[in-house]
Amino acid sequence: MDTELHAVVERVRAAAADATPLCIRGGGTKDFYGEAPHGELLDMRALGGITSYEPSELVVTVRAGTPLAELEAVLAEKGQCLPFEPPRFGDGGTVGGMVAAGLSGPARASVGAVRDYVLGATLVNGRAEVLSFGGQVMKNVAGYDVSRVLAGSLGTLGVIAEVSLKVLPVPPAEATLEFACGQADALRLLNEWGGRPLPLNASCWVEHEGVGVLYLRLRGAVAAVEAACAHLGGERKDNARAAADWQSLRDQQLPWFATGEGTNALWRLSVPQTAPVVALDGAAPLIEWHGGQRWYKAAPEQAARIREIAREAGGHATLFRWAGTNPPGANTSGANMAGKVQRFDALSAPVERIHRALMREFDPHGLFNRGRLLAPA
Repeated sequence: MDTELHAVVERVRAAAADATPLCIRGGGTKDFYGEAPHGELLDMRALGGITSYEPSELVVTVRAGTPLAELEAVLAEKGQCLPFEPPRFGDGGTVGGMVAAGLSGPARASVGAVRDYVLGATLVNGRAEVLSFGGQVMKNVAGYDVSRVLAGSLGTLGVIAEVSLKVLPVPPAEATLEFACGQADALRLLNEWGGRPLPLNASCWVEHEGVGVLYLRLRGAVAAVEAACAHLGGERKDNARAAADWQSLRDQQLPWFATGEGTNALWRLSVPQTAPVVALDGAAPLIEWHGGQRWYKAAPEQAARIREIAREAGGHATLFRWAGTNPPGANTSGANMAGKVQRFDALSAPVERIHRALMREFDPHGLFNRGRLLAPA
């Protein structure tokens, strides 16, 4: 065991002996996400580095404290990428934080989520044991797939020390098309196009000064992208400018996310792509994932109504963060809301039992990021 990993294990061992909760953190760029973390800081940034990269095998093994920007730069040199476009929300984000948060970017609906690319993981559990799950190829993933359960766990199951990830080549061609249309028409078009053999990769509908605009990104073989552009029409955007806009969407830096500063929270509604227009008071939403992810700005006090509307549409709602008021790494706990509102929607009783059972098994002493996902039982 190397020095950096040994230091993490000993820190967990001491915390278990003293019953001291730990707050696992990499770059802190996603501290705003989920309930407020508690405990002594366990900084993971010393546990960094790419331990194995086989471009021909499309797999990379990375330590949790490795900066996400560093990994993406190494992949780019070989013409490869993380296709799910993990949001960064600022400088300093780490690979461990990427997996723990489980958040994906604009291409998620077409290429899959973070968990779909996690092949294996090394974890330090609440007993200070170093456990390895999965492997470096898909066929090694058998039985209960713990490595993928870590995606979105927000550190509640243990300290992610290392992960093996599937990567993909950068597509040879890309194009972004723009269409002027209202929200209902955009959803109809996206559903219609989704049933055709088109190289759809990402979409975004947003209003500019009261005018609705749908952006559609195509990626794939040159012939497929060019044929789709000719078939779909719309206004083709300059690739360089469009790439900057998609990057801004990925990191929530578009102007839409900054409006309503100081007055509203940012809500994420996850609904079926075929769900109709979901009407909420106030400004029109920003819609991604071909209709499956819809962002709204509304006061936290509207939580009950928002979540009821999301359930009626067949989905759920998350109080993601305050829109435009908190810099990356800031902690927006319920203490500075007008009334305490749970960040995540309530789970069904069977699912909650599974969550709590997993947490007890991996973290019997309740050391890690306590309360980040679920309120204390």
